[in-house]
Amino acid sequence: MNILKLPAVVLLSSVFVFSASADISVSELTETTNLVKAGNKYVTLLGNQVNLGDEAPDFKVVTESFSPVTLSEFKHKSVLISVVPSLDTGVCSIQTKRFNDEVENLPDDVVMLTISNDLPFAQKRFCKTEKVDNIRVLSDAVWRDFGHNYGLLIKDMGLLTRAIIIIDADGKIAYKELVANISQHPDYETALTKLKSMSQTVKPTETTTNEQSE
Repeated sequence: MNILKLPAVVLLSSVFVFSASADISVSELTETTNLVKAGNKYVTLLGNQVNLGDEAPDFKVVTESFSPVTLSEFKHKSVLISVVPSLDTGVCSIQTKRFNDEVENLPDDVVMLTISNDLPFAQKRFCKTEKVDNIRVLSDAVWRDFGHNYGLLIKDMGLLTRAIIIIDADGKIAYKELVANISQHPDYETALTKLKSMSQTVKPTETTTNEQSE
């Protein structure tokens, strides 16, 4: 293969992934081996596992334009983080679109994020094609900061495992689901019920004609 004939974006993406990975000392990360399977085999997760009631670790990810976003920007709000391995796969696509559709049903003090290790270029293309414009889709491909701080990075794959994390307005872990097999869907209804129950505001309903005339 003649590397000189590859599109510029492909070359940039390859260099970008290599540069991001080169700064990571995997040997220094905690390993967890019995929580998640790919097919019939357990995968090794890298980083520190978080538990219910823990202070949610801050993290830094990027938008489609490589602008940094941190958890601290959503202080005093309930945050649902939908974690997917890759938006280019069927289950991840459905998961992201499902939560995107739910945003309009949530109060203003609730934030929904999707985080994956897809490059921002790919995330931007996916959101445009699938009309995902309610949920914020963010990339952990630059620093792997989110994956490391939450123990969700799959060793030797460079992907995040499928998970749902909910952080309450006090910055505590209020809900966590590590999906047992990365090919399966998360428990959408339980996560959404938990998120709605934590909201401190009620979304106003439309006033009916009868109510207006009274």
